[in-house]
Amino acid sequence: MVSTITDVRVPADAFPLGQILQEYPDIEIELVRIVPTDQGVIPLFWITSDRESEIKATLRADPLVERLDELTRMPDRVLLSVNWSPDIDALVGTLIDLGVVILSAEGTANFWEFRLQFADRDQLSAFRRQCATHDVPVELLRVYNPTLPTDQGPLTPEQREALELAYEHGFWDIPRGVTQTELATLAGISDNSMSQRLRRGIRVAVSELLYGTTTDSPSGDSEGE
Repeated sequence: MVSTITDVRVPADAFPLGQILQEYPDIEIELVRIVPTDQGVIPLFWITSDRESEIKATLRADPLVERLDELTRMPDRVLLSVNWSPDIDALVGTLIDLGVVILSAEGTANFWEFRLQFADRDQLSAFRRQCATHDVPVELLRVYNPTLPTDQGPLTPEQREALELAYEHGFWDIPRGVTQTELATLAGISDNSMSQRLRRGIRVAVSELLYGTTTDSPSGDSEGE
């Protein structure tokens, strides 16, 4: 089994904290963890803003918030916890239901970025399907494979990542959902390197699928960065 780590972005209004705090353009929020309980979920998060008292008042006044507690105070930020029901939040509910690990999460008044760890690609696919079902707009920014199986096949890790990024972002859709240059940016490589990885990966995949042979060996994959 290969774990998969992804960076995703959602609009602020797709996450309860973002919905409530959109009127504070200077706010910075760092989610520490989400604690599921029998009654709901409790997110623990740091807030950094010059308008702390107003933010607390806004949180306490919102009907989605059942309780707000201050846990820890630092010179430039404060750690808060909020009680809310998972029924109001499709994103958090999906993460909890699927057992997705939240490695980090940071938000502003405009959007939230999460780094998520999935047990495998199937769990990632299930997450994206459920988000689509609940109309949660999730933008996949980057996919990482921290570990790779020893029997990964003729594709190199770089070729596999390039093909997976291209497929998941609709590179072969009509019309295309992403350009090759955008894929290169997502992967953190040059446009030329992405082109080579895609071409070589497709050649290997087609050769293996149609002819049962490998026409391009992993050792021959020497894309420049």
